[in-house]
Amino acid sequence: MTKQTILGRVTQLAKANINALIDQAEDPQKMLDQLIRDYTNNISEAEQAVAGTIGNLRLMEQDHKEDVAASREWGDKALAASKKADGLRAEGQSAEADTFDRLAKVALQRQLQSEKEARTAEPTIASQTDIVEKLKVGLDEMKIKLGELQSKRDELVARSRTAYAQNQMMDAVKSIDVLDPSSEISRFEDKVRREEARALGKKELAASSLDAQFEQLDSLGDTAEVEARLAALKAAS
Repeated sequence: MTKQTILGRVTQLAKANINALIDQAEDPQKMLDQLIRDYTNNISEAEQAVAGTIGNLRLMEQDHKEDVAASREWGDKALAASKKADGLRAEGQSAEADTFDRLAKVALQRQLQSEKEARTAEPTIASQTDIVEKLKVGLDEMKIKLGELQSKRDELVARSRTAYAQNQMMDAVKSIDVLDPSSEISRFEDKVRREEARALGKKELAASSLDAQFEQLDSLGDTAEVEARLAALKAAS
C-alpha cells in the first residue's frame, strides 16, 4: 500500500458523514455496529501502515544525519591532510606532502558524496514528514469519528429500548381499554342498586302493612268507645 493510498483512505474515512449513512440505513443499529467493526479494523490497519511510514522516515532522517556527520568528518580529515601536506612541503619533503594532498582530495571527494546524498534525501524527508503529519491528523480524526459512531450507536440503542418500553406500556394500556373493567363495575353497581331497591320495596311494603294493622286497631278502639258510650246513655235513662 503506497503512502498516498494510505493518506487517501484515512482522509476518506475521517470525513465520512455518519448522519447521512444512518439516514440511508434500513437498520441503523446494525449498520452502526458494522461501521464500528470496520472502523476499528481500518484504524488498526492504518496505524500499522502509518507506523511503517514513520519508521521509514526515521531511517531516512538517520541516514541524512549520518551523511551530514560524514560530510563534516571528511571535511575535517581533508583539512588535516592538507595542513600536514603544507607542513611537509615547508620542510622540503615534497613526496610526502603530495601523498597527504592526495589524501586530502580523497577526503574532499567523500565529503562531496556525503553532501550530495544528504541534499538528495532532504526533499524526500520533507515530503514524508508532511505526509506523516497528515496521516497522524487523519488517524486522530478517525478515532474521533469512531467515538462518534460508538456514541451514536449507544444513543440509538437507548432510544430503541425506551421506545420499546413505551410501546409495551401503550399496548398494556390498550389491553386495559379493550377489557374496560369499569363496565364490569357498572354492571355490579347496577346489581347492587337493584338489590337495594328491592330491600327498600320490602321495607316500604312492611311499613304499609304495619300501618294498616294500627289503623285496624284504631278502628276497633272507636267501636269500643261507641259501645261504651251507648251503654252509659242507657244506664242514665
